[in-house]
Amino acid sequence: MRKTLCQLLCFIFVSYQSFAQERITISGFVRETGSRELLPGVNIYIENSTIGTVTNNYGFYSLTVPAADSLLISYSFVGYERQNLKISARSDKQLNIELSSVNQLEEVVVSGRRQDEKVSESAQMSKIEVPISQIKKIPAFFGEKDVIRVLQLMPGVQKGTEGQTGLYVRGGGPDQNLIILDDAVVYNASHLFGFFSVFNGDALKSVELTKGGFPARYGGRLSSVVEMNMKEGSKEKLHGEGGIGLISSRLTLEGPLAKKKSSFLVSARRTYIDFLAAPLIAQQQVGSDSKAKPGYYFYDLNAKINYDFGPKNKLYLSGYFGQDRFKIREKSKGSENNSGLNWGNATATLRWNHLINQKLFVNTSFIYSHFNFGIFSNDKDIDNGKVTDEFSLRYNSLIRDFSLKTDFDFYPNTKHAMKFGVQATSHRFVPSALALAGDFTNNDIDLQAKPINNFEGGIYAEDTWQPFQALKMNVGFRLSSFQTPDKTYLRPEPRFSAALKLAKDFSAKASYAKMNQYVHLLSNTGLGLPTDLWVPTTNRIAPQQSSQVAIGLAKDLEKPGLAITLEGYYKKMNNIISYKEGSSFIKLDGENANEINWEDNVTSGKGWSYGAEFMVQKKTGRFSGWIGYTLSWTKWKFPELNFGETFFPRYDRRNDLSVVGIYELSKRITLSATWVYGTGNAITLPVSKYTAFRNRFLPELFGPPSSYWGGQTTEYDKKNSFRSEAYHRMDFAIQFHKKKKRHERTWEFGLYNAYNRKNPFFYEINTKEDKKNPGTSINVLTRYSLFPVLPSFSYNFKF
Repeated sequence: MRKTLCQLLCFIFVSYQSFAQERITISGFVRETGSRELLPGVNIYIENSTIGTVTNNYGFYSLTVPAADSLLISYSFVGYERQNLKISARSDKQLNIELSSVNQLEEVVVSGRRQDEKVSESAQMSKIEVPISQIKKIPAFFGEKDVIRVLQLMPGVQKGTEGQTGLYVRGGGPDQNLIILDDAVVYNASHLFGFFSVFNGDALKSVELTKGGFPARYGGRLSSVVEMNMKEGSKEKLHGEGGIGLISSRLTLEGPLAKKKSSFLVSARRTYIDFLAAPLIAQQQVGSDSKAKPGYYFYDLNAKINYDFGPKNKLYLSGYFGQDRFKIREKSKGSENNSGLNWGNATATLRWNHLINQKLFVNTSFIYSHFNFGIFSNDKDIDNGKVTDEFSLRYNSLIRDFSLKTDFDFYPNTKHAMKFGVQATSHRFVPSALALAGDFTNNDIDLQAKPINNFEGGIYAEDTWQPFQALKMNVGFRLSSFQTPDKTYLRPEPRFSAALKLAKDFSAKASYAKMNQYVHLLSNTGLGLPTDLWVPTTNRIAPQQSSQVAIGLAKDLEKPGLAITLEGYYKKMNNIISYKEGSSFIKLDGENANEINWEDNVTSGKGWSYGAEFMVQKKTGRFSGWIGYTLSWTKWKFPELNFGETFFPRYDRRNDLSVVGIYELSKRITLSATWVYGTGNAITLPVSKYTAFRNRFLPELFGPPSSYWGGQTTEYDKKNSFRSEAYHRMDFAIQFHKKKKRHERTWEFGLYNAYNRKNPFFYEINTKEDKKNPGTSINVLTRYSLFPVLPSFSYNFKF
């Protein structure tokens, strides 16, 4: 018996040793040739096998493969030359690879194969990646290249109101999108009241949108994740790019601090609407008793530095700072007014990458995020140089976060790629507003609301597992928590997504995700303006929750380089919040700021969203672009809104279609165009308007009974029961490139709304005289449009 047991243990030991000796690990970092910038999302495959992986956000990869005398490893990435490397694989190896960028016109010649991961082979669904190079070629509003506007062209993403940059993803609102820049949350992503986003494409390296099947590493929002990473900066030599447009200019500089070890990136943008408008405003006020000096501008600043301590340690420090400032100063003979509004974001991220061994990679981040908004107004009545009366308004709101997170990437073998980690966030909210008449320095009135402090935490684990060749799954679990002064919420969030290969380059996919959201955005405009308030979950206001299931098909067409996806989804949302009818945060009676209780002004309800999305996408070649179509329904139900009946929210759209095309006519000319169509928004309009009379029954106070007083009365039907007209628009752009001795320049000319479609911005019922019956009046529904055809031009350079 003892002999038999010894033989069995020896067999197991020898077998294990044999297995271990038959497998080796190949790992390393993938960089861009020249700049030595680390590349995320690079696809690495062992030729003639099913073994493959993708570099993480920091360019690291790890492959455990059978030992062999010869292996052919393939590295490919969109916009870069494919590289095949033949090696002897008898022991563990660290292979750091550099990929050279190639001109889009030459990609077909260079490879003749796909340059990106096949969508049919990824376990992840509902994720879209857009190359930055492609974003820069798409026609833009006023010529301002905007990442968020490009994402609005994707299926499943509604565009909101004309010109706005808000994202409404699969029935969710702007607050339900987790927008991340270098690990930092950006709470308000808009400039100029929502007409431009805060993201400067020149500073970005990658952009990804995830609409469903969320991996467990993401949490805190219901509808989507927009993850953006900034460039690191060239470690070889100084580079720069910039542009001069109609309303703003930008400049980006990057270069080495210590060659091949450290680099920097600085990117700045400022609008000059204030300078352009000043002489026109002054001209219009010639001869007027009242003189007004309005001004508006916004600016962005992105900055990043990094240091490479060797093969195992890297340090990054990055930040974003941006502000919008609007002010108006008006003087007349007897009065003076000084007012304005300011809002802005600030983020900072300190990240440490550490390679523990060839299979285990860890990133630790310390993150700061801040958003603030303020209104001020000071009115004075002046008589003979003395102030006789004064009114002042102060409105302030902010949210500030400090976060610490650690994420691990673990590659145990060819069948598993694991991620796990933990995150802790300290929130501070100041959701308040105060209007005060008279002497606003009165010490009896408290202008500052007491801050609300909360703690949010999360721990997760996920595994991309390939049990056999035809099936790949991502299975994960996240446990999130939120602590208020009176209550602690602890919520489990299971995640699952899978791809089953049905044939070559063709797979069926399915996913499920449960999400919780502990911060809320209160809006009574629906436009995503900076006046909207961020507020936390409390013991009275529960966290928002969603459960989303999706199924789909994915097909890669090898020869033309096309990818086709078809997805259907169903999402249920609980505890979504909205203002009660007629509620407002503005107080005009001199109350203390702490007496304003936002919880009394909101109501909670439910939502449902379901539909289907279709997309054909081509990322490379002389002709690229995509067609995206969405058929969807979104419904809300609040006990205290619309008499408790179900209604369509404003941005429910039955049909949404986007067509995007980019054609490289030659090395010097690029043509691009977009066409969008969408069902009209659901809005509330009066069904009748009339004059109502009533008799006053106190003749001693109001006169004899024959005296009547009348007033206009407006009657409404159910909430959002009216559909505005369909929205459609075409944009066009042409770029002229020229390479000179020391730099490359590009002239771009564009047209927004090329065929001058008068799309509805809002409707109003006006009373007009009936020409057929003089002396009588009729109510007329009037449509107001915002943007006609708008030409634009810009000059861009790169060196």
